[in-house]
Order: sequence, then structure tokens, then C-alpha cells
Amino acid sequence: MNKDYILAIDQSTSGTKALVVDKSGSIVARSSTGHKQMYPHPGWVEHDPLEIYSNVKKTARQALELAGIGPNRLAALTLTNQRETAVMWDRETGLPVYPAIVWQCQRTADVCAAYKALGHEETVRAKTGLMLDPYFSATKWAWILEHVEDARVKLAEGKLLAGTIDSWLLWKLTCGNVHATDFTNASRTSLFNIHTLQWDEEMCGLFGVPCELLPEVKFSDDVFGYTEDSELFDERIPISGVIGDSQAALYGQFCFQPGMAKATYGTGTSVLMNVGEKYEPTGKGNGLVTAIAWGMSGKVTYALEAVIRTSGDSMKWVRDNLGLFGTFEEMEQLLAQAPDNEGVYLVPAFVGLGAPYWNPYARAAIVGMNRGTGKAHIIRAALESIAYQVRDAVELMQSESGIRLRELRADGGASENAALMQFQADLLMQKVVKSDVAELSAMGSVYMGGLGTGFWESPADIAARQKGCRTYEPSMDPDRRERLYAGWKRAVNSVLNIG
Repeated sequence: MNKDYILAIDQSTSGTKALVVDKSGSIVARSSTGHKQMYPHPGWVEHDPLEIYSNVKKTARQALELAGIGPNRLAALTLTNQRETAVMWDRETGLPVYPAIVWQCQRTADVCAAYKALGHEETVRAKTGLMLDPYFSATKWAWILEHVEDARVKLAEGKLLAGTIDSWLLWKLTCGNVHATDFTNASRTSLFNIHTLQWDEEMCGLFGVPCELLPEVKFSDDVFGYTEDSELFDERIPISGVIGDSQAALYGQFCFQPGMAKATYGTGTSVLMNVGEKYEPTGKGNGLVTAIAWGMSGKVTYALEAVIRTSGDSMKWVRDNLGLFGTFEEMEQLLAQAPDNEGVYLVPAFVGLGAPYWNPYARAAIVGMNRGTGKAHIIRAALESIAYQVRDAVELMQSESGIRLRELRADGGASENAALMQFQADLLMQKVVKSDVAELSAMGSVYMGGLGTGFWESPADIAARQKGCRTYEPSMDPDRRERLYAGWKRAVNSVLNIG
């Protein structure tokens, strides 16, 4: 029987998807389901790990049924996951000792502030590439060990294991035979030294998370193990292509060369740039974090990541709070009425500003209005603010790394707007390529797992299977481009009260 399909599991913050992909790289079937979002206290976010694993099995079986194939046709099962979300479980019973603490959860914000006050952030950044923030996993595991009595008992008895969602799912899929993670997920915990490529004893000691609880770290294209759960399949399927979702999207966008970057235009925007196999953080930070882009073929590639707090959400605010347009068709018509911003800028600091300003206290403003300003100008200012912030992030990445942007790959909801994508290409003076593939994280893990199991031969082999895309070339007059960007910088400075 030919092994001519791959089953991809995409476990995200809101739900779980299973996709069946054939050798041409086409998605032939998909199944998805959501899971409960639990908010036990203000700022706390939790998930049920058992519900998530149950959903993995359910969507996997449904996807195979929709594809009309059995598990004997699968060359591999691949896995991409929400990053930083922390799970801790009993190695004997396979049961969590506490719900999964989600990456969004802010319960350890005071702990992180205390560590900063003690001067630990520079060491954490130098070793892990990360800032001290409740976003990352270490303080979440520490919180469980400190506050859950059952966890302390099991720790003393040597029964505890800790991991991110990928590790939890690997453990369950293999019936406890594999406790592992990949370099991308490990690099988001604040416990992994991105230079030595090992769990760091000093970091584990600082955060109070014993190294022995943590999983073995492997390359994404390794075979991690085999499915053993008879409730899922009646035969063993190799598990490969394990990678965190943002890095998976970078790979799924074929950003294989240093200087290639991807921007996911969502509520906020995540910008990731490949910076190659050797990279030393400058230590300046400015809101950038250094991550491992992926580990494969025995080598590690690094990436810089910038998080823009508010981008697509600005358009939602203009629509819902100001009522300036009702549908996106109406928005397009209004944009056509104002082909120039006429000096009007929206600085969307609704929850502060991210990279490169990293000011949580900045607040939003519309600046540069005159008596002739109309709603079309404000809509244009909101849309263009997305592109200005991406240029800010790219400028910072280039400055910190010394690597010039070669090309920007775009995905996410706002990338559907042609005017925004053209403006982005003009501002960056670089080509912007908008992918037509919606499932980029899943496809990134599929490509990794496919290469790891011999389903495909090389990165060139998978790049040849790239689906449709639209390319935007820069065409704006350079003087106009720099005049517009200088106006944006003045607008931001007025919000920061520094100019």
C-alpha cells in the first residue's frame, strides 16, 4: 500500500485542525473543532489538556474519513502548536496536575516585574533571546509548582513532567513512550540556552523549574516516535515535523534564506525574519526577541521576531467604534476617495506600542487633521498605520542584525487588502508576496515532516509545489515614500511625548 499522504495536526489557541495533504502539497481534507477558553480570574487564561488531546484524536479520525483513506496510507503525522502554553502532568497516570496555562495568561506579571527589579532581564535575554515576560512558559510552570499542592507532592516523588502543548500531545500519542519537544518550542520557554542548544541550569534554577522535568529537545525533521494510542489508529504512524506555529508559518512561506521575512497580519502583526545559522543577539532588544526559526538536518536557523500589538484591530475600531464604514466593500470605495492621507496619521497605541518603541503607556491618537479632513482620510490613516508599523519592525531587525530584508511574505486577514499590500511594498521598497495558502502553519509542519520521513526529497522539491501567490512590487516615488514615513515618525513622537 502506498504511503502517499501526510496527516497534519494544527493545535492552536482557539481550536484543533487536522489536515490530510497529498504528495502534490494539496490539502485534500480538513476537520476542525474548538475547545473551551477558561478565565478563572481577570487576566488568567487556561485550557483543558485532556479536551485538547481528545479533539486531536477526533479531528484526525474525521479528516481521514473525509479523505476516504485509512491510516495505512499515511507516511507521517506532523504537529504544529500554540507556543508557550505550559502543561504539567503525572508520568504514571498521564493526567495533568493543573489546566494548561495559556500563553496569553498574565498571572505571573508581578513575578516577572520582580525579576526585572532584581536585574535578571539582561542575563535571561543573553541566554534565551527573550525578555522577561509572563508570555513565556517558565513562570507558568513555576506557578504550578508553587500553588498546586498535588504538583509539589508528585515532584518530590519524581512523578512530574513538564512541557509545552507539543510535548503533551507527543506523550499522549505515544502512550508515554516519548517526552520530547523541538528547538522552536524549547526556545520560547525562557529555560533554553539558544547558544549551547541545551536546557540552561542557571535559568532553571532562577525560575525554580527542575531541568529533569523538561523534555528532550530534537530537530523538527527528526522522527520523534510512533503513534501507539489504539483509540486513534490501529497501526503505528511515524511522528515528525514538530514545530511551533509561528516558525512553522515562516517555513511554510518558504523563507529559507537570511533576510527573508514573513508578516502575519491579524489583530496584531507578528513579523519574523530569518537571520541565518549564526546569530548573536546585540542585547539591545527594543522589543525584538531572538528565536530559533527551526532545527533541521542537524543544523539550527535563527530568527528575529517583532510583535506589533495593534494592526488589523485598528480597522475594527474604525468600523465598530467610530462607525466610519460598514462593510469592507464600502471601505474600499471610501479609500478611493482619498488617495492620499493629506498629513493625517493614526497611531494605534490602544494597548501601548510594541517594537521598536516598547512603551506600554503610550495611547492612541489621530494627528494632522485639518478642516478638510473626512472619514476617508481617517480610514486611510488606520490602514496605513499597519504598514508603517511593519516598516518600523523591519528597520529595527535590519539595524540589530546587519541583514537587509530580501523579501516580505504576507499572510493573515488584512493581507487580503490589495491597497495595504501595495503600500507595504512601497514603504519597504521591497517585493511583498501574498500567499494564497490559508494553512501556512500546518503546511510548514507538513513540509518538515515530509522531508524528515523521505516523503519529499529536498526543500527545493517542496518549494516547487508552492501554490498561488500575488506579488506586489514597489512603485512609489522615493521622495514621497520618505516624506510619508517621516510624518509617521513625527506622529509617533507626539504620542510618546518626545518631540
